[in-house]
Amino acid sequence: MSEHWYCAQTGQSRYTTIGKNGKERSTTLRDAKANPGTLVPSVTTIIGQLSKPGLDTWKQSQALLAAADNPRGLQESEKEYVDRILYLAKAKSREAADRGSLIHDFLESFYSQEYLPDMPAYVRIVDDAITAHFGAQLWIAEQSLVNQQGYGGKCDLYCKSKHDFSGVVIDFKTTEKTPGDIKPYDEHIMQLAAYREVLAPTARCANVYINGTTGEVAICEHSEQDVRNAYEMFLHLLSVYKLKTGLN
Repeated sequence: MSEHWYCAQTGQSRYTTIGKNGKERSTTLRDAKANPGTLVPSVTTIIGQLSKPGLDTWKQSQALLAAADNPRGLQESEKEYVDRILYLAKAKSREAADRGSLIHDFLESFYSQEYLPDMPAYVRIVDDAITAHFGAQLWIAEQSLVNQQGYGGKCDLYCKSKHDFSGVVIDFKTTEKTPGDIKPYDEHIMQLAAYREVLAPTARCANVYINGTTGEVAICEHSEQDVRNAYEMFLHLLSVYKLKTGLN
């Protein structure tokens, strides 16, 4: 499971650190335990303890499809064949992950009001859908955050009311599904709930699903009760993580 870390004081990301050899490397749990009180795990690291049956099934499907499209060679050993099929299946996963990262990068640039010479069509489709659902807002992109409970993160998009603790918290998710087939996972709501606890405790929460292939967009806003339940689940996962790792 990949881990992301944040500064316990400022909430700024600390994904990498300088090792004893003077070279940059990924920050680890060992670094956090060696410097008590300085680093907190990310929301996604905490939620990553859960199994993801939907993702697991998708990965298994990619392996089966790769095997169906690529028969075993006459001179190919069983191990060579299995390794080749796994490589091809993982390539599909890497392709999906890269596409998701690119979509997030374009949306971050757009909402940060950066110049985009070749803005993909889906960026405007996403913004139009969000505006239609929530109205015109002053959006803040990629807001870093930290909670005294002991976690940090970076919210894709949010806005906060000038008058109270309300607002909107949004997390982007990329998908290969059509809007009618999308059903949010519990971990998606938990992520939003953990973010809003810091940013705007009574905010509306929504996932925006983007199909990077078709350009289709679906907005799934979650009920207040679902968000509250999700935060309780997240806090239990946080307790489990601390007990498992010994991180205070």
